[in-house]
Amino acid sequence: MRATNLTKAAALALTVVWAAGCSTTGTTSDSGADAAAAGAGTGAASAQGVGTGAGVSGGSMQDVANLRTVFYFDFDKSVVKAEGFADLEAHAKYLALNPGASIRLEGHADERGTREYNMALGERRAKAISRFLQVNNVNADQLEVISYGEEKPAVLGHDRGSWSQNRRVELKYVSR
Repeated sequence: MRATNLTKAAALALTVVWAAGCSTTGTTSDSGADAAAAGAGTGAASAQGVGTGAGVSGGSMQDVANLRTVFYFDFDKSVVKAEGFADLEAHAKYLALNPGASIRLEGHADERGTREYNMALGERRAKAISRFLQVNNVNADQLEVISYGEEKPAVLGHDRGSWSQNRRVELKYVSR
């Protein structure tokens, strides 16, 4: 019994040490300029599939062609922004009407933080989108979550504008 308690205490201590190692370095901070850059990033994303949020009526692939497929996140956050809800709901409706369709949710982070932390952050972001879709009647078997962390930036650069466009999840329809 005593050995079991020691094992539990050691496991708890290792978990705390691991969590502390995954925290951000604190060398950067969010500011109004970062939020403004994120706003500028969404405007620049019109070429990447930002749509009007019009619903899916017939359940065809053409219905989802004009929907947003790139969803941006705030610094060090994995909360889905309300501005993407309409498009995500339309994607969910399409997927619910077409159980043979599937998507890959590719999570990304900017270059700040360790490689390991950014991989985990990209995964949390993709899983947040996955949960949103599942709450809106999408079967989990239709969703694949992958994280690229900081490895595949959308924009090369070391400034707030570049970082804001790299904090994203991309939805990619795949054939099975």
